[in-house]
Amino acid sequence: MLMSTPHTPVPARIAEVTRTTAETKITVKVNLDGSGQASLHTGIGFFDHMLDQIARHAMIDLDITAQGDLHIDGHHTVEDVGITLGQAIHQAVGDKKGIRRYGHAYVPLDEALSRVVIDFSGRPGLVMNVPFKSGMIGTFDSQLAHEFFHGFVNHAFVTLHIDNLKGENAHHQAETVFKAFARALRSALEFDPRSAGSIPSTKGTL
Repeated sequence: MLMSTPHTPVPARIAEVTRTTAETKITVKVNLDGSGQASLHTGIGFFDHMLDQIARHAMIDLDITAQGDLHIDGHHTVEDVGITLGQAIHQAVGDKKGIRRYGHAYVPLDEALSRVVIDFSGRPGLVMNVPFKSGMIGTFDSQLAHEFFHGFVNHAFVTLHIDNLKGENAHHQAETVFKAFARALRSALEFDPRSAGSIPSTKGTL
């Protein structure tokens, strides 16, 4: 007679982090096993649009509120959102047992095409090659995309390679980058049924 074994529930991969400085106050709530729902209030419309792409295409629930010194510019707000999101995901992912660890994605939008590769390695690193065709996208300074991802990798402890392979429209370039990042993130954070309960590293730790 076959005996069923009790199913060990997977801990909820949820986190909430608040970061407060003299320049910004950021709160990020994240559910890595959500359905792509988002509530986003950074004060920068295009940035909210990009964060929405992350939630929707990574299938994570994301709640971000930011109060920043936008009377100066968007730099501190965008960078600190990246830092706080990185902290929240690092906290939510836990010991990384059973995850795939690696993820990659190619995403097109009309003439633009971007590739993103991520590794939940425990080692922060960013290589980003995105020759934006415009300095501004709405009220969003395109240089701040790098600051967002730089803040993210340093606090999520991931290795991230971002390449915009083609593109003539800066909005399209940015959107393919953020969508590809989201898809790569989703893949890396998924549980691998063939390695349930094990850490995906020969070192035994990440």
